[in-house]
Amino acid sequence: MTATVPPGAGPVPAELFAAFCDDAAVFPPGELPLDRAVAAHLRHVTAAHASLVGPLVVPQARLPELAGLTAGLGRGSLDLAVTVPSPEAAGQALASAAALPAARPRCLEVAVPEDVPTAEIVPRLSTALKGADDRTGVTVYVEVPRDRRRAGLIAALADSPFLAKFRTGGVRAELYPDERELARAVLLAVGAGVPFKATAGLHHAVRNTDPRTGFEQHGHLNLLAATGAALNGAGEEEVVAVLAERDATTVAGLVRALSPEVRTAFRSFGTCSLAEPVGELAALGLLDPDLTKDLL
Repeated sequence: MTATVPPGAGPVPAELFAAFCDDAAVFPPGELPLDRAVAAHLRHVTAAHASLVGPLVVPQARLPELAGLTAGLGRGSLDLAVTVPSPEAAGQALASAAALPAARPRCLEVAVPEDVPTAEIVPRLSTALKGADDRTGVTVYVEVPRDRRRAGLIAALADSPFLAKFRTGGVRAELYPDERELARAVLLAVGAGVPFKATAGLHHAVRNTDPRTGFEQHGHLNLLAATGAALNGAGEEEVVAVLAERDATTVAGLVRALSPEVRTAFRSFGTCSLAEPVGELAALGLLDPDLTKDLL
């Protein structure tokens, strides 16, 4: 990725990228062993770029392993997001995460099985979490299916305390929504006032074709700029065009024009390599270069 930084253009306000990058190092394609992921995360949150780092994302099934790896850490030293396979599992996932002395549960990311009707998703999740002792400071995201349930679920989330999660890629080409599908999802969420996070496939700041796989990959800055456009009343074609833009200088310019308020809508994205987004944002002139000095 190359870009020309406009003369005199300094870094954007720090709030624009605060806790923007959730640490999904244990997920594909990185798949870092959990012990190494924990050690690396603890370095990230004390590094120069710590302000950009969100929680460590761990599957519910690996919480017992995490308990052993963090037994010697100080109380509440690890911000944690837990991915959950179904609404019914959410309460137990939160209880298990809260029982880890070193962990501060920050997020649950709840998947929705194919056979769960739209109208049952929010009620099932609400019931599962009803017995949770304390959800203070815990944000619950519901992964929005890429099927006919999408619009109805986003409408239901608007009347709930839960937020949305969009899957933007994966290990197969068909797991990547095209620009129009993603634009429609963003417009639905913004129109309903439902904040969201994104996960998978956002390996670079700007829209690109992966030279190794040939997959068409969304850029996390494209998605941020597209969210800003949607908040400003843009229609579908304009949002599609922003998501499709491949010129790094153009995308960086769109991001420079954003208010930090855009982050009330687009909360964060998962990345398996924190070094990549921090390095690319600095290369685009959007971050203070000093923030890259501790990159792993």
